[in-house]
Amino acid sequence: MKKNIGFIGCGKMASAIIGGIEGENILGAEINIEFAKSASDRLGINVITDNVELVKKSEIIFIATKPNQVMGVLEEIKDFITPEKLVVSIAAGVTLSKIENILKEIRIVRIMPNTPALVKLGMFGVCKGKFANENDIDFVINLLSKIGKCIKVEEAQMDIVTAISGSGPAFFYQVIEDMARAGEKLGLDYEKSLTLATQTALGSAQMIFNRGETTVQTLIDNVATKGGCTFVGISEMKERNSAKMFFDVIDKTTQKAHELGKDK
Repeated sequence: MKKNIGFIGCGKMASAIIGGIEGENILGAEINIEFAKSASDRLGINVITDNVELVKKSEIIFIATKPNQVMGVLEEIKDFITPEKLVVSIAAGVTLSKIENILKEIRIVRIMPNTPALVKLGMFGVCKGKFANENDIDFVINLLSKIGKCIKVEEAQMDIVTAISGSGPAFFYQVIEDMARAGEKLGLDYEKSLTLATQTALGSAQMIFNRGETTVQTLIDNVATKGGCTFVGISEMKERNSAKMFFDVIDKTTQKAHELGKDK
């Protein structure tokens, strides 16, 4: 049986999720009339300008506005969110407790998406609120699995998820860019260097997913034969303590995500 799913906010992340949903009735809402028309044309769905009307017509409501708009939207729709409705928030840094303070005893699932969802290779951290149940989590995971992978986490771990997968694409872009620029400095055309680095990153990631019982360290050792050129490169990374650098990157990003969550 088809579900009626509504999206308050039809930006890039909501659009990625909408694009992966099949066999459901989808409705969007954008307060700005021009934004609503543009989103409707782009997504091929009905996009209205009334959040309350969307809530009334939807069984599952995605809160997909900018984080600083969430509280205002919740205040607007709270009297129309009935217990049989499920609310799903994709707003970074907005905690379940803050949502529950407004919506009270409503089933809520919070997700942390990332931008590769736009190419159906997203990564989602998913956690449930106080009044949500396992069926709610399973429904959301099944929905999102069409455009990426999902893991269930406790909300206390969401800031780590934000640092690794939410912010992570930019970190990987930086590594790929740095490798490509290194190739360029050494005499290879930049676009060729970028292609080499990008395809190698893509293939290496897939090797990790396909590794079975093999550890990541074994994959490293299989390429970095002692005395070979890869071994020299790995030794240089260890000499410069790349593990500490990446720990610091994830640690500081996690701390910032936690601070932002306090402010919202």
